Amino acid sequence: MGKFKSFEEINSWQKARHFNKRIYEITENQNFKKDFDLARQIRRASISISSNIAEGFERNTDKEFIQFLYIAKASAAEVRSQLYLALDLNYIEKLEFEELFNDVSDISKLISGFIKYLNDSQKS
Repeated sequence: MGKFKSFEEINSWQKARHFNKRIYEITENQNFKKDFDLARQIRRASISISSNIAEGFERNTDKEFIQFLYIAKASAAEVRSQLYLALDLNYIEKLEFEELFNDVSDISKLISGFIKYLNDSQKS
């Protein structure tokens, strides 16, 4: 589980927490808000990223933690897909899309790196 004492210390969780807030903010704009289903789904997928990092950490085994990190990574991909739809429907501007897309992609890369680190540490 690395050298972390709590999931709050994990960089990918911290970034996902801030990302969640941004998703909530953008889904409150009038265009996005009227599409209740998409707004709800992108919020749920975003929350799933940070929640699975936290839940996996609390399982106290690297094997289970890795499994939850893969779920968090998949949720990040789901958010990226939903951001495309939000852009296509003009719920968000291109610049906002790019910022959010880059942020969630960075979170996904951090999770991938963490998975690799945990897998490598199990082999030692």
